[in-house]
Amino acid sequence: MKFTDGHWMMRKGVTAAYPVEVLDASPTPEGLRVIAPTYPVRHRQDLQSGAVLTIDVTAPMPDVIGVRLTHHAGSAANSPRFELFPDGRAGATVSVGDTTAELTSGGLSVRANLAEPWGFEFVAGGKVLTTSGAEDMAIMTTAEGEHHLRERLGLGVGDAVYGLGERFGPLVKNGQVVDIWNADGGTSSEQAYKNIPFFLTNAGYGVLVNHPGPVSFEIGSEDVSRVQFSVGAQSMQYFVIHGPSPKEILARYTALTGRPALPPAWSFGLWLSTSFNTSYDEETVTGFIEGMAERDLPLSVFHFDCFWMREISWCDFQWDSRTFPDPRGMLTRLKARGLRVCVWVNPYIAQRSALFEEGMARGYLLERPNGDVWQWDLWQPGLAVVDFTNPEAREWYASKLDALLDMGVDCFKSDFGERIPTDVVYYDGSDPELMHNYYAYLYNKTVFDLLRKRRGERDAVVFARTATVGTQQFPVHWGGDSLSTPQSMAESLRGGLSLTMSGFGFWSHDIGGFEGTPQTWLFKRWIPFGLLSSHSRLHGNYSYRVPWLFDEEAVEVLRLFTKLKASLMPYLYQAARVAHLDGVPMMRAMVVEFPDDPACTHLDRQYLLGDDLLVAPVFAADGTVDYYVPAGEWTHFLTGQRISGPTWVRERHGFDSVPLLVRPGAVVPVGAVDDRPEYDYSDGVTLRAYDLADGATVTTPIPTVSGDVACTFTTTRRGDTVVVEVDVPPARWRVQLNGADPVDATGSTLTVHI
Repeated sequence: MKFTDGHWMMRKGVTAAYPVEVLDASPTPEGLRVIAPTYPVRHRQDLQSGAVLTIDVTAPMPDVIGVRLTHHAGSAANSPRFELFPDGRAGATVSVGDTTAELTSGGLSVRANLAEPWGFEFVAGGKVLTTSGAEDMAIMTTAEGEHHLRERLGLGVGDAVYGLGERFGPLVKNGQVVDIWNADGGTSSEQAYKNIPFFLTNAGYGVLVNHPGPVSFEIGSEDVSRVQFSVGAQSMQYFVIHGPSPKEILARYTALTGRPALPPAWSFGLWLSTSFNTSYDEETVTGFIEGMAERDLPLSVFHFDCFWMREISWCDFQWDSRTFPDPRGMLTRLKARGLRVCVWVNPYIAQRSALFEEGMARGYLLERPNGDVWQWDLWQPGLAVVDFTNPEAREWYASKLDALLDMGVDCFKSDFGERIPTDVVYYDGSDPELMHNYYAYLYNKTVFDLLRKRRGERDAVVFARTATVGTQQFPVHWGGDSLSTPQSMAESLRGGLSLTMSGFGFWSHDIGGFEGTPQTWLFKRWIPFGLLSSHSRLHGNYSYRVPWLFDEEAVEVLRLFTKLKASLMPYLYQAARVAHLDGVPMMRAMVVEFPDDPACTHLDRQYLLGDDLLVAPVFAADGTVDYYVPAGEWTHFLTGQRISGPTWVRERHGFDSVPLLVRPGAVVPVGAVDDRPEYDYSDGVTLRAYDLADGATVTTPIPTVSGDVACTFTTTRRGDTVVVEVDVPPARWRVQLNGADPVDATGSTLTVHI
């Protein structure tokens, strides 16, 4: 939200009150409190009127500092609030002197100047990361009388801002206006399904605005040298999170807001959907599945989209008996083929649904202030919304899903949840405006908790669209309704990278795009991008996505990359463990991995998959692709071709290829199985080592499908030999150096001559 008219003036009707000095600074049991009047205090009579900001500085964990600005402290402490996980180990120190007051947490300090010039500095390693100076903190009142608290943090020359959720515009947010408000706007607008009031910088810090309702960001777009954020409230808290590296910032951010659960290994295989508005029954589904098997296309999950239920009845959680007369038997037959089954759900109850009267009678649906059930006709006639602040409503909703699990369903696509009204009353008295975004958390937590309860900690997974802070704990999230165009393929990637830079470890998208039918060339180009994402799904709106409906080459391309992903599961599932344990996402923008390389600052058409694989999707029909290779001797995983960086590369790839480069010094474990994602990753594993430097040692954990570690290889180069040792020897394993013939091994040690 913009308040100023250029640098010198305010917009018509806007008034501002800025802290101008410190009246008092003192330690508190939680940290440091600063009392800052918005007028100069020259004598006692100046203390009798005027606005004062109370600024409370705290430290929830090492290297994280919270700043709370409060105008009127008597305002109701409205719910909901983000669930945070302070670790109690901050060990913050506070000092108050004549001219400065300072709080230090780990390697991060905030220093308040008690004399002129007024302001706060955030310092780490002897470097000022960012500042809040004169006229940055402010109480703003609009012409309509609306009250806002505003903060601005300085941007240095070359500082770039990322994150703020799954945003489909440029990856670098400088110059953009971002309003944190979940909306069902597709992937080609400024709206977003997943709005996260957290941004990451390449300057050593990130910032979380601890406010579940609307937050307005001006990222170098009102004052071009500042990030501004404001909320319509009497109190606003933000956390500055020190890294200094982007990966360390994400690790600390997810420690504070919740780490992603580890998705089950089977979920990393290929998902096939009925698509949405297509016509399908059990014969159609069986035909698709048999067609995949006949063509040697490994399939892990089959998904039933909306019309598994009757029309205009969503959601009643009842199979449409006209097209699925024997759902339990059908699910048994599908699972006998080794498939998992997913079904589509959402948090809305249509008036035709048998659950509508039940939910209304029990008070489980959102109501208007006059007591009427809130309804409208968008999406489903007479649609109502489940009130997830009511514990009984959560149990009621979960019980409907539980019956589906009893029938044989394995997981849910938890769709929608963005169009949540604000003219309603919640069971627990929550502020409807604050609940609009936070609804996503309660909805997905309800579904995920049921799966965790029934399937166990390591076998729960959803395919979710909407999110807020903390929802990363309930993976997986997918990119919503993209178009079947190359532009939309690129915007989907930008959205995914933006989301992973907002604390989300896992992300997917609809291969080929959702809206429309992709041209055959585009479908084949989208396949490797989809299979080299954390999760991979074939899904569309009005057309099917089975590859033989495009051409036979599409079948071959899908087979190649589905099998490639399965063989990479020892590497990929370890990357998933890192996302789960440390909060570092599987798919990483180049700047996350190479923050000191200025060429990576704006890159948004390529990414790192785990630590060591660089992926550059092809967006052109003729296979031309431009991408950047950082310093070192990189190797094409598929061809063995070498590229010396730093350099820009232009290549032309056939449909059976994509730039997939291995980082120098990497050891990539490749499994012996390529027809499924769930197998013993250590049995027959091949360690592919690339350009190990003399004296280098690389540790390679091999995970189990349960998320533990089966064994750990240690690879060391000593002159002209490479020595590989393993703590728990698999029955068989191999080592391959720089694309040479692999060497078979048994036992715990192998020495290979270069």
